[in-house]
Amino acid sequence: MDRRKFFRLLGAGGLFSLLKGRAQGAPWDERAFATLSALGAPLSEYGTRSPFEEEVVRYISPNLRTRHSGADFAPLEKLEGVITPNGLFFERHHAGVPQVDPEAYRLVIHGMVERPLVFTLEDLKRFPSVTRTYFIECAGNGQNGYRNPPDPNLTATRSRGLASNASWTGVPLSLLLKEAGVKPGARWLIPEGMDAAMYTRSLPLDKAMEDVLVAYAQNGEALRPEQGYPVRLVVPGWEGSIQVKWLRRILVTDLPAMAKDETSEYTDVMADGRVLAFTWVMEPQSIITYPSGQQQIKPGFHEIRGLAWSGHGRITKVEISFDEGRTWRQATLEPPVERYAFVRFKMPWRWDGKEVVLWSRAWDEKGNTQPTREEFFKRWGKNNRYHYNAIQAWRILPDGRVVNGDRPLGAQVSGPAGGCGGEVFDV
Repeated sequence: MDRRKFFRLLGAGGLFSLLKGRAQGAPWDERAFATLSALGAPLSEYGTRSPFEEEVVRYISPNLRTRHSGADFAPLEKLEGVITPNGLFFERHHAGVPQVDPEAYRLVIHGMVERPLVFTLEDLKRFPSVTRTYFIECAGNGQNGYRNPPDPNLTATRSRGLASNASWTGVPLSLLLKEAGVKPGARWLIPEGMDAAMYTRSLPLDKAMEDVLVAYAQNGEALRPEQGYPVRLVVPGWEGSIQVKWLRRILVTDLPAMAKDETSEYTDVMADGRVLAFTWVMEPQSIITYPSGQQQIKPGFHEIRGLAWSGHGRITKVEISFDEGRTWRQATLEPPVERYAFVRFKMPWRWDGKEVVLWSRAWDEKGNTQPTREEFFKRWGKNNRYHYNAIQAWRILPDGRVVNGDRPLGAQVSGPAGGCGGEVFDV
């Protein structure tokens, strides 16, 4: 069903007719209209979700060797809208979650500056603040795409759940650097975290002066400890590995650190054997979250839903294919459509009960789009584990079960072992 026909039906009350058969046949009992015979729960100091939603949790791989150095996945197919709740935002740790006393917290900016500075949390909150909505995505998001043959039990969570989207509040890093006075010749920043790994990355000064935040709040409240409490970097559009949490110091310098996590890790193997470092920008992504892997649907009307984002800027369109890329139909983007943020896409669809494969691909404002798996591996090495953004296919079987629709690539061998989310491929 195309969109024009859908909206004509909607205007004529046709949507009710699409859903009516199922609605009229839906059974109910007295519980549906029962009145509580006792008082409900009293006021509380901090709200909690319904106990009937307790199954909506982050996914932790059973193959994760340790929960102190790994990641868990946001349950994308169980979420609504574009903002990821704080308690479900994906996690990535290199040495566990430190507990930092905000009263004792200090941020040092030193090195090639006129005035080395030390900020308390209270100092940072006195600076002019901004609030921006940005996604954060692990460089290892999509790592299951390197499996060959593809995992038939893949879900949207395990496919792209190492990405989340939030409203961040903090101080533009450029303000703090101007306060310190960056010296001529400085080109790099070396931020360092307070975790036991003393996690360190190299950040170009140009990006820092453009749009990087020193954030202390997420979705209207203080950062959660697993998200860097009390202070973290938010680097819009760039891989999560450079967005240092529990930030304690920034060294201003003329050279990158060439730290472990930008040399032996977070580098990319290409199909021609080259290995690239400093591949920060996250390519366009989209994922259909309904219908998606391990879900079950019935013939009739459905609204295809999903999420799209890009480290190059705004998403300009999302297309959906029902014939593995031979033809495409444009989905509707639900506003607001912001730079470096999730956008939700939708398309009305009537399933006739026949087997079908769904694809989605996103386009961003720089003209970038997602490749097929075959196109992706013409550029990237099959033994890589980062920056996977190939189209995710979902196959709907005649009985309504939804499974991974990715096609195998050549020899039936497993992809690389490891991966920051513990999705070990060789076990």
